[in-house]
Amino acid sequence: MRVLWVVAFFVWLGASFSIGQQADSTGSPMVESKPSKVMIYTLAPGVTAPELIPGIMPILLVEKCKKKVKSMIPISLYVDAEGVPHDLAFLYPREFKPDELALKLVAGDRFKPGTYKGLPVPVAVTMMVTLNVCMDKLKDSSGQQIEQVRLWSLPEQKAILLQKPPESEDLASIGALEKVGPGVSPPVVLHSVEPEFTDEARSAKHQGTVIISLIVDTQGMPRDIHVTRPLGFGLDQKAIEAVMKFRFKPAMKDGKPVPVKVSIQVKFIFI
Repeated sequence: MRVLWVVAFFVWLGASFSIGQQADSTGSPMVESKPSKVMIYTLAPGVTAPELIPGIMPILLVEKCKKKVKSMIPISLYVDAEGVPHDLAFLYPREFKPDELALKLVAGDRFKPGTYKGLPVPVAVTMMVTLNVCMDKLKDSSGQQIEQVRLWSLPEQKAILLQKPPESEDLASIGALEKVGPGVSPPVVLHSVEPEFTDEARSAKHQGTVIISLIVDTQGMPRDIHVTRPLGFGLDQKAIEAVMKFRFKPAMKDGKPVPVKVSIQVKFIFI
């Protein structure tokens, strides 16, 4: 018998938004999971961060520049046990030429893998990329004006381990919560994790939905996680453990990230 898990993500207080095309009979937005064969580690006792191996990708620097721009670009990814980056995504997507260059640089990076208890394992990180670029306007072969982005100094890159929220939340540090609606865009799931179906629930053929309440902070991290509708048979804890590893593009207001309260449905279904 195969287990299907489905996650529905919707904004607290009824302002709903979809992360998939499928919907259940109640109209709640849902996204069907894909089978996960890779366990990705986050910050925890015994887990070490991947280390960037410098000098893997040759970099050409421009000598003269009229318009210099400095930009810090956070990129979410995980580094596998071979030191190769996967699932690269902008933490704050935007249409900005240096971002494209940062993504190409990180995609070509290679790492000394992160470890768990001394063994290499896939580890989730945020790569902070600082670029000093020269942005020149040129004309292409058709005479159209285009923008060319080139480095005028070597990029700086730092891998930051993604971490689980602390057991004791300092909610005051999160700031005033906003409500998704006019002027406030909803958070977007960038990385989700498949929850485990417990042996106890499987033996009893117990299925249903766990509803998790949480705050997505300005860094896209899940905070203040707790169950608002339990399911039992150990599935509540499994749902929490999975949601703790979710990563989001935060809600945005006036171009700036803001914290919002949301709820996630985690459905455990036998099919």
